[in-house]
Amino acid sequence: QRLCCFIISLMSSNIFNFTNTIISRYLLKNLVVFFLAIFFIIGLIVFGNQFVLTVQESVEHGIPIQELTPIIGFNMLRDLPIILSLSFFLSIIISISQLYKNSEAIVMNSIGLGDKNFIHLIQPVVFFLFLLVFFLTIYAVPWAKQQKSIAEDETVNASEFSFITEGKFESFKNGEIVFYASESSQIDNAGEQNMEEIFIYVSNEESPIVVLASEATKYTDSNNESIYLRLQDGVRYEGLPGDENVNILDFDKYDLEIVSGEVQKSLSNFSEIEEKSSIDLLMEGGLLANAEIQWRLSQPISILILSIIGVLLGRSSPRTGKGVNLLFGVIVFMLYNNGLLVAKNSIESGQLNPLLGLWSIHILLILCMIIFYQLRQGNLGSFIAKISPL
Repeated sequence: QRLCCFIISLMSSNIFNFTNTIISRYLLKNLVVFFLAIFFIIGLIVFGNQFVLTVQESVEHGIPIQELTPIIGFNMLRDLPIILSLSFFLSIIISISQLYKNSEAIVMNSIGLGDKNFIHLIQPVVFFLFLLVFFLTIYAVPWAKQQKSIAEDETVNASEFSFITEGKFESFKNGEIVFYASESSQIDNAGEQNMEEIFIYVSNEESPIVVLASEATKYTDSNNESIYLRLQDGVRYEGLPGDENVNILDFDKYDLEIVSGEVQKSLSNFSEIEEKSSIDLLMEGGLLANAEIQWRLSQPISILILSIIGVLLGRSSPRTGKGVNLLFGVIVFMLYNNGLLVAKNSIESGQLNPLLGLWSIHILLILCMIIFYQLRQGNLGSFIAKISPL
């Protein structure tokens, strides 16, 4: 009960009401330095990987790298909240652990400075990051996803079904269709692409199909949004060579579906929800909108919860192995974030009540934090005895 009151008092207290002492400046300085260093390392790994993948995509599909550069920026903005959360969480653990490793925290404990004081001293940074992540998740990230979608449309919608590269075997429908074209043109304004000397292999449970055609045009059906290949002047073979029943069909024109319109609409629905503004989601309602708005609010809320957990995990003895607390922190962050994603997907599929939703994950983590605190203080038995009548 006392810890619950302690957490509530931390959240409701005036975050700017802290003593500007040498200890506070020392702790905040270490925290900011570690935060910037960790953010730089994680950001370099994530953003560097995105840049490499974008360059690879540019080379494979013949798209100028300058046309894909805006997409890299939008992806960076999309991933920024979770990188900030992880960097800040780990920096708190390292900063507090360093105090205990150098026996500085032990001296602070002897004069009455404990976990509550450490949490109080880092509140200005917590509050700043809370506002920053709140702005990013509520406004900036949806805007970035919307702009990324527009940029992808302008750069021929960079997905595996958007264009076909000449002289290269490509697979569609999870490998059910293998396609090859010796020559291929750029996609025109109508979204069509012309190809020559076509080879197609279609796997079939009964018998495989091989299609040869002199020309083909890739187009999108405006009615069902499916993507088709319109083959001209070709031959269709059904069956394996040597079989008794091999069907051979000469055709002047033959349409082959390579992407189902239902798949396109499903991907579009999820993409549109993520691109909508938070106000539009609140007005719209529904499972998808509920899951998305809870996910956006969960990112800044996690900053508050992780800041307290970071202080608790940072406490250690000088004899504790290096990196143990950091390892526990990474595990906690992964479980927390994956739990939020599972809850979000469960809401979208209708398996979880939106009233519980992602809030249940936050509450569960707070309960685990309380139990961990009581266990470390040696008061778990008395704590359980107090709450058992409730």
